[in-house]
Amino acid sequence: MRLFDYPASANCLKVRLLLAQLELRYERTEVDIFAGDTSRAGYLALNPAGRTPVLELDSGEALAESNAILLYLARGTPLLPDDPIEQARVHQWLFFEQNLLEPNVGTARFWRLTGRAEARPEAFARHLEAGRAALGVLERRLDAHPFLANDRYSIADVSCYAYAHVAHEAGIETAEYPALRAWLGRVEAQPLFVNDLEPYPPNAAPGSSSVHG
Repeated sequence: MRLFDYPASANCLKVRLLLAQLELRYERTEVDIFAGDTSRAGYLALNPAGRTPVLELDSGEALAESNAILLYLARGTPLLPDDPIEQARVHQWLFFEQNLLEPNVGTARFWRLTGRAEARPEAFARHLEAGRAALGVLERRLDAHPFLANDRYSIADVSCYAYAHVAHEAGIETAEYPALRAWLGRVEAQPLFVNDLEPYPPNAAPGSSSVHG
């Protein structure tokens, strides 16, 4: 398999983390979303949306969208249960992550770290408010449960960890979420855990037309 990813993207981190924990071999190809790599015809043939990550399978088929890749890789492993209801609970948190957590915490983090927040202060404030609300959802769940789905570690935790653990980089004080902070520690204590998320490079500064990964 070949993973096309952007090192500073937490969406890409999810896939690298799961690949490591499942001990799956793959080749990694870094793409620069701010240098136009994802808008070239060859990349758009893999993912018409021009986003990262993309996982190219041994068959040559390509999978896009981080949570779809997690679902594919986790099939038949303890990180994705076979029981339909338990599996749906995992899906629930994957949808939550892409609908409420990533678009707000992820966007606020990207804008703040790359100098875009000052240009759109009202929109940035809305993302911060919505990001805090999303973390509040996680806090309520984790106050009574060790993990997000079915009380055991799964790709629901892999997915939500990616942006929850960098909420402070968005400007959200995580000290007010003690259950979430304890859960971050439990995720990081899992076997074969890796976190190789890199800072945004200089070319991610304003002036680029690309969106965050």
